[in-house]
Amino acid sequence: MKNRKIYLGIGILLSITVVIFIGINVIISERREKKMNIDGKNKENMKLVFEDDFNENGAPNKEKWRYDIGGSGWGNDEKQCYTDELSNAKVQDGKLIITANKEKYAFNEYTSARLLTKDSWCYGRFEIRAKLPKGVGTWPAIWMMPENSDYGAWPQSGELDIMEHVGFDQGTIHATAHSLKYYWKANTQKTAQIKVDNVDTEFHVYAMEWRPNKIDFFVDNQKYFTTEYDPITDKEEKWKSWPYDKPFHLILNIAVGGSWGGQKGIDDSIFPQAMEVDYVRVYDLGIKK
Repeated sequence: MKNRKIYLGIGILLSITVVIFIGINVIISERREKKMNIDGKNKENMKLVFEDDFNENGAPNKEKWRYDIGGSGWGNDEKQCYTDELSNAKVQDGKLIITANKEKYAFNEYTSARLLTKDSWCYGRFEIRAKLPKGVGTWPAIWMMPENSDYGAWPQSGELDIMEHVGFDQGTIHATAHSLKYYWKANTQKTAQIKVDNVDTEFHVYAMEWRPNKIDFFVDNQKYFTTEYDPITDKEEKWKSWPYDKPFHLILNIAVGGSWGGQKGIDDSIFPQAMEVDYVRVYDLGIKK
């Protein structure tokens, strides 16, 4: 009888241990799955299709990048002239460094750089690890524009802003989707903001996951903005509210001043100012085009 009680006690103890072990593993698994779904880091079904780790010093890789050049204001009353000079864009110590300088160039008082990928993509995860400039008058951006104007001139063919930051509002990161129906000049753009500490002293990962009817935006794997196509609200032709079914290229730049970046003026004492990019990665999500 005594032995039976001992065996029974051992059996109960083992059963409890197994249940606890299984329970803990289920919780861990659920938490891991939840985290991966929330933070956008589940890349099991993603394929890396573009990468630049900026490991070769000198000019940006000509096989991957091209430049916008000029100082026409770029539709935003920007004050810089974009150049292809090494003083404005170079690769050094494992980073792409885009620098805005206070210097006369052509008819402008400032210079900077605006780089565009030679490749373009329709759908995917776009991931950029970067450290931003600081100071009133700076306007760095990581964004995407259509390779072709299939639906017409801006904003008809769309624009996707993965990260924008204006120096007079330090630490506020903006993400925005523009279309004919929703864009900033009409004050109808779909947008969101998130406060991020130390954007000018630490690297942060800015990311976007673009799917056929849904686009998610992240900072350091925290999703803070989602925009979706709504067939009920947007009953007219789909492209007017959702032109995001064509290839877009990626753009990295620092503007100086402008209709938004220059709302509080430009502090000339801050220059030069740089945006440093540790890497750029693009993943295919396995979506059939």
